[in-house]
Amino acid sequence: MIAKVIVDISNNEVDRIFDYLTINGIEPGHRVLVPFGARQIEGYVISMSDKSDYDNSKLKAIIKPLDDRPVITQEMLGLMEFMKRLYHLRIVDILRLFIPSQMRGGRVKELVRQFVRISDEYKDKDMNEFVKSKGQRDLYEYLIESGGHFSAYIRENFSTSALNNLIERGIIVQEKRQINRTPYKGIGERDNELVLTKEQQNAVQTLVCAEFFSKFLLHGVTGSGKTEVYLRCMDKVIKEGKTAILLVPEISLTPQVFSKFKSRFLDKVAILHSGLSAGERFDEWQRLLNGDALIAVGARSAIFAPLKNLGLIIIDEEHDGSYSSESNPRYKTQEIAEFRAKHNDCTLILGSATPAVETYYQTKTGDYTLIEMPHRINNTLPSVNITNMCSEIYHGNNSLFSSDLHAALADCLAQKNQAMLFINRRGYSSFVRCTSCGYVPQCERCDVSLVLHVGADALGRPNENQLKCHYCQNRYNSPTQCPTCQHPNFRRGFLGTQQVEEKIAQLFPTARTLRMDNDTTQNKDAHLNILTQFREKKADILIGTQMIAKGHDFPEVTLVGIIDADISLHFSDYKANERTFQLITQVSGRAGRADKKGTVYLQTYAPNHFVYKFATTADYAAFYKKEINIREITSFPPFSNILRILVSGECQEKTALSLKAIYEKVLAVSKENKDCFSYLAYMHSPIKKIKNQSRMQILMRIKNSFDEILQTVYNIVDEQQKKGISVFVEINPNSLS
Repeated sequence: MIAKVIVDISNNEVDRIFDYLTINGIEPGHRVLVPFGARQIEGYVISMSDKSDYDNSKLKAIIKPLDDRPVITQEMLGLMEFMKRLYHLRIVDILRLFIPSQMRGGRVKELVRQFVRISDEYKDKDMNEFVKSKGQRDLYEYLIESGGHFSAYIRENFSTSALNNLIERGIIVQEKRQINRTPYKGIGERDNELVLTKEQQNAVQTLVCAEFFSKFLLHGVTGSGKTEVYLRCMDKVIKEGKTAILLVPEISLTPQVFSKFKSRFLDKVAILHSGLSAGERFDEWQRLLNGDALIAVGARSAIFAPLKNLGLIIIDEEHDGSYSSESNPRYKTQEIAEFRAKHNDCTLILGSATPAVETYYQTKTGDYTLIEMPHRINNTLPSVNITNMCSEIYHGNNSLFSSDLHAALADCLAQKNQAMLFINRRGYSSFVRCTSCGYVPQCERCDVSLVLHVGADALGRPNENQLKCHYCQNRYNSPTQCPTCQHPNFRRGFLGTQQVEEKIAQLFPTARTLRMDNDTTQNKDAHLNILTQFREKKADILIGTQMIAKGHDFPEVTLVGIIDADISLHFSDYKANERTFQLITQVSGRAGRADKKGTVYLQTYAPNHFVYKFATTADYAAFYKKEINIREITSFPPFSNILRILVSGECQEKTALSLKAIYEKVLAVSKENKDCFSYLAYMHSPIKKIKNQSRMQILMRIKNSFDEILQTVYNIVDEQQKKGISVFVEINPNSLS
């Protein structure tokens, strides 16, 4: 037999199948060690064949399997073909998604320790016949009662000589056992099922009665009880002997969701996300592969969980942009989920209080079935108050906080309630500017302004008045004078989370605050620690970016302040309105989730914008009607598909030449298919340089025959590949920056 192998090298030149003579026990999905040139390298067996197109006498043989069984299932090998065709990815980059990254190269393995127990022969005998001392008696009695324990524990707590004596006489046997490195130990105590509302009952009934491959959008307002619906659906699936996947958008949400699901399903749940240690991720993945765990909970990458016999896939907060991978390998989680649901003939549920416009449109075309949950469980939605910051400034208030929000914070603290302050920008200030000549410090490697950070970073390192690039992470000392005009005074630009935290400390010195952004959550378990402290009321105010905007359930939060609602509104992006509506609705939904009334203060310089009108009442249907009309008139998704060809390289001239060559080919295609293109242009990317790589792009909107044109574009890109130039094709990218 011939094994068809993909070698584990991410390079276009070797991204193809190599034939090897197989050895006993090798199957598709096995990870193997193979000779490749003058070295030995890992590879993946993707299929077997009776013959090769090459002379068998010249074929090399597989050296050995690297695991005792296949680690990539047949389903995932089918998914590999689907992703290669749709996203035009290297096969090896796809295969790497299916296993823990540090499993490659043997960087992480099972944690095995010596275990001791009483041998079966001596379990039922009278110990007085063979136990000779008190130390042996104590050890024997403990091991009989406990069933055994790891050798290190026994040697620390019992007589070593007694242990050695009983081992030598065969009374105690030693064996190797795997230890699971369990994340988030101690969370998820058993809880009771809640009484469902009528809306929840209707949703559960509709979902559990679904047969075969079915797709649903569960549109429920914040606090309507979508999670309990997920739990009931999952319970039915598990009782039928099937498995399930639940995805959440933010790592910060995962421990909370994991706790709720583990409390219901105990050890049947495994968690997968990039915040785990290598050992934890490997062990959780192994539990799913072995069938010891039946439910995978995690962020985007958990869609590749090695579960068999899937009965349910749930994508919570489906609108969230984090479900799209914006770096190689690029993919969209919803499309992967649809493939797996169809392959397993199972149910796919997308859930959100603010669905993506494209998803909601699919309910109108019949591709998805819509289930509505328009009411909260315990009370009404919070009241949202719009504050015109232009008016505040006109009346002499130059503070970060409007007079109404300031008063509401004071009252919230006096009532011993909790508040959340949302600002979708981390750091202290988004830029600094010379007040004399207007100079703004920029990163040497990236075409972006530097962000001012003060205080200490997440690792406790002092970074007083340091400027940081949020793309390449370079740090610079804050200038004492302008390098252009030598003027000593700089003005700080748009505010960030650090500045909000500082102002709160000045206005409310006794208030206890926590800050949650990328700077404070770099350490392992940082998300969980911050959220746990806030839930246990060890802080009065939680300040954060969009990490705090969705999914969290804090019963004592009665006030939410949106410091600058306009940040996402003025991006030159067709999704700006949608993102702003989603953020405002989601963060507003954190207030008043229990018995106490919730209030939201939304600060804006554009109070009459239609997005705010609909967001204050959480009227998604009205927002959708307005937005879908705009999309149809302008021929943006879902009425077209956007293709972006991103070309980058160190040499700007070579990058421009590559871009021009690709554009001319695409232009010719557009002339031959005039009815299919509604837009085609080339330009610099909005961020012209990142990490010393010049960046240029071609944008096109395709109305018809998308699949055919997509494959044509892929062929053009392949023909124009050049050394030192990187070219990516993106479908409906979340960001064009």
